[in-house]
Amino acid sequence: MTGGAGFVGSCFVRNFVDNSFEGIERITIIDKLTYAGSLSNLSNFPMDRLDFYQGDICDSKVVRNLLFDIDAVVNFAAETHVDRSILNSNDFIQTNIVGVQVLLDAIHSSGRDIRFLQVSTDEVYGSIQEGSWKEDMPLQPNSPYSASKACGELLTRAANKTHALDIVITRSSNNYGPYQFPEKLIPKFIANLLEGKKLSIYGSGTNIRDWIHVDDHCNGIYEVLMKGKSGSIYNIGGGTELTNLELTRLLLDIFAADESVIEYVQDRKGHDFRYSLDWTKINQELGYEPRIEFKEGLRSTVQWYRDNQEWWKPRMTHY
Repeated sequence: MTGGAGFVGSCFVRNFVDNSFEGIERITIIDKLTYAGSLSNLSNFPMDRLDFYQGDICDSKVVRNLLFDIDAVVNFAAETHVDRSILNSNDFIQTNIVGVQVLLDAIHSSGRDIRFLQVSTDEVYGSIQEGSWKEDMPLQPNSPYSASKACGELLTRAANKTHALDIVITRSSNNYGPYQFPEKLIPKFIANLLEGKKLSIYGSGTNIRDWIHVDDHCNGIYEVLMKGKSGSIYNIGGGTELTNLELTRLLLDIFAADESVIEYVQDRKGHDFRYSLDWTKINQELGYEPRIEFKEGLRSTVQWYRDNQEWWKPRMTHY
């Protein structure tokens, strides 16, 4: 499992340790431990069923040495913040494209039957005004981040068609939940509200996102890993579409704050207007559906950041 010390990866490990994921005996984690990945995300886990290696998925020697007794690779490792990709896309190209190819090459050269699951994003589709994306719709990414994730997907698909590798791809909605680095919208706004700071909203706040709790996302990944059809792509949706302003108002309600804390700032370059996934396929084929109601999940996330300020406060200096 790559990127296992990050936000989504460590959540997957947490579910595994809690015995929520039957059929997985042991997880080997490789993580570069960049600014968004931390051993503190794994610190409370018993290590009898886990192995951890600090390393870069772009290092082919390291990756190949880890595959000798592995049955599946789940690629959580990624650079994911759109704003950072606009400022400098180099790290995104290396991790999200080169890193994926290194993993695929290592699996192919191993000669073993190893399943590869590429964790991707709804942002590869671009933006949609009406309706929802199905898995067979074209990829039209609009940011360096989403373009790099689309490239990783295409390399994964090519490995299936060229070398008959056993691959599956997942595309999820916007994630939220505990341990999310406070550069993303929800944890950033929670942190700012806890510290009495302003909330900066791009443009008019009318951009729409579909939200999924990270636990639901990991449950979807697990279902695809264990039962997904080889060569297939699965959308993992959350079922809650909100404008950024609507989301902000929900947070303000939790904090009993008013809209005077909102400031509207210049819109982001290439800002996608709306994301919306059709997750009928994973529901019908694998029985997945989100379990966590959004308002309940948002309140529990706020409470986690209230209770764990020693985790997020040092990280506020990174952006």
